[in-house]
Amino acid sequence: MQITRKPEWLQKKIRPGSHAEMDRLVGDLRLNTVCQEACCPNITDCFSRKQATFLILGAACTRLCSFCSVAKEQPVPPDPGEPARVAEAVSRLNLRHVVITSPTRDDLPDGGASLFAATVEAIRERSPATAVELLIPDFGGRRESLAVVVAARPDILGHNVETVPRLYAIRQGADYRRSLAVLALMRKLSSELKTKSGIMVGLGEMEEEVLQVFADLRETGCSYLSVGQYLAPGRTHAPVREFITPDQFDRYRSQAEALGFAHVESGPYVRSSYLAEQYLEERA
Repeated sequence: MQITRKPEWLQKKIRPGSHAEMDRLVGDLRLNTVCQEACCPNITDCFSRKQATFLILGAACTRLCSFCSVAKEQPVPPDPGEPARVAEAVSRLNLRHVVITSPTRDDLPDGGASLFAATVEAIRERSPATAVELLIPDFGGRRESLAVVVAARPDILGHNVETVPRLYAIRQGADYRRSLAVLALMRKLSSELKTKSGIMVGLGEMEEEVLQVFADLRETGCSYLSVGQYLAPGRTHAPVREFITPDQFDRYRSQAEALGFAHVESGPYVRSSYLAEQYLEERA
């Protein structure tokens, strides 16, 4: 059964009028943000605090995930000037922590890994005190691509499993075991690397399935975890099957922490890049 009426704890409002300054900066620098392209419900909160998650490698994805509103179109070639423009935005915003992500680019030989690495380098040159977090696609599981990104030494390297294995039909082109292997390989390439993953709930998963995902992630050495409510971006996307209560999110947090995650964010509006700086702050 599809559920459309949101409960009282999911009534966050988007106020476009408060986005003007960030909209101008992003437009002036010809950048994309996942906040805009993925219709994130936290956009007003983040943009009003001059925070954004930058989307490199264009705004079109080569996969057909049914939960995401990022465009499924012919992607554009990588822009070699994009890393410098992202670094400029980070500098202008004086960010302490920045998250960089991308659509999946199966059309590129390295999946876009070299542009991720170049973006880290550009930010480090321009704003050396800024913590850099990358949220990457699976690169088809290619070790060479992952090695390029790991060698850039981001402060956090994330890859989301998104949902439980039984529901992976919503992630066309992805594979649960491959995503786990990617997270494990990150740690194999650098034992000191802090890795992160995220899962959406409310798609029809069972609690025991969610807990098994937590356990699988810990087996890869994953340090950080986000758990948030799935909200369908539009009527053509996978439907919401259940609105998870705040109490259940609290239970998920406690259960994940008991498995040894260094930091867990679990709540209705949690997204992998939302309040991302808090993951490192608790470990400082």
